[in-house]
Amino acid sequence: MTKSEKAAVIEELKQDFQEHDFFYIADASTMTVGEVNELRGKFFEKDVQMKVVKNTLAIKALEAGDASKGYEALYDSLKGPSALLFTKTANIPAKVIKDFRGKGERPIIKAAYIDSGIFIGDDQIDALASLKSKEELLGEIVNLLQSPAKNVISALKSGGSTIAGLVKALEERG
Repeated sequence: MTKSEKAAVIEELKQDFQEHDFFYIADASTMTVGEVNELRGKFFEKDVQMKVVKNTLAIKALEAGDASKGYEALYDSLKGPSALLFTKTANIPAKVIKDFRGKGERPIIKAAYIDSGIFIGDDQIDALASLKSKEELLGEIVNLLQSPAKNVISALKSGGSTIAGLVKALEERG
């Protein structure tokens, strides 16, 4: 790989790290070509981008990025075979890996960067898979906000839609 090719890869990775608040570092070594292709397909279906690059180039791209993000803790994870998984939804790669592992012990998660939080080690897979997506959190907030309004509406309906009925329903509640 020439110097200009390396610079292009570093710039592309730097862009990926800037665009994604969530990325994983995984080890898919010892997997067959068929297994890796199947895993790539599952990631593609879930809009997860999988890239295999040299660790030194990934470290240089991280170093060239925003220093306030605290990427330094990830450098030790970039040793040995590494695949980078870029995603817009924090928990999807962990869920795909966990599901895929029903067939074997690989891939393993070396590290994950989740919106400034760093998870190191494969033992974090359950915690990563159980993270709620932005959509799930917004849904829970909307449900919580709707709950009091639903209670008032049901009280109105149960009392025959009259003020007297509402007062009676509130008295019964106590």
